[in-house]
Amino acid sequence: MFASLNPVPALERPDLLPPAVYAAVRDHVPSAQVFPVDPAHADTETLCRVYDLPLDVMANAVLVLGRRGGDDRYACCMTLAHRRVDVNNVVRRRLDVRKASFAPMDYAVEVSGMEYGGITPVGLPSDWPVWVDGAVADTELVCIGAGIRGAKLLLPGADLLNLPTAERVDDLARDLG
Repeated sequence: MFASLNPVPALERPDLLPPAVYAAVRDHVPSAQVFPVDPAHADTETLCRVYDLPLDVMANAVLVLGRRGGDDRYACCMTLAHRRVDVNNVVRRRLDVRKASFAPMDYAVEVSGMEYGGITPVGLPSDWPVWVDGAVADTELVCIGAGIRGAKLLLPGADLLNLPTAERVDDLARDLG
């Protein structure tokens, strides 16, 4: 399904990856492939429509933020695009905060060092927990951000668990609808 996009090993295209993403691919997910996309079509639904890709293999990185006692607590939650992260229950409890919400765009871009619409768990700062929904981990091949809007990474969903702060969290997300 991705062959027409000519994916290549990500380590062969450092021009499509921010330095932190390239280093994380090299160190933790060398199986990753990358392909360029038109940045205007980087958002998941548009990407699927324009490039004729199925939604059920698209995985999104959702940066979540909560506060407790003046401390910021955050996590990157990986979910399939046709599912929604359970921020109000699962994430809130795991962060041990009263309220959790999606991180504001400016904050997400600043702390990740990535472009909005291209944020990926691959290359996030080392203190960010990465929670991978079981459905993502069980997907043979997922398409995720590459750190910039002009590229996407392809890798087995289970390979995300090779990231140093990654943890499988079953039922992190629920089907939409």
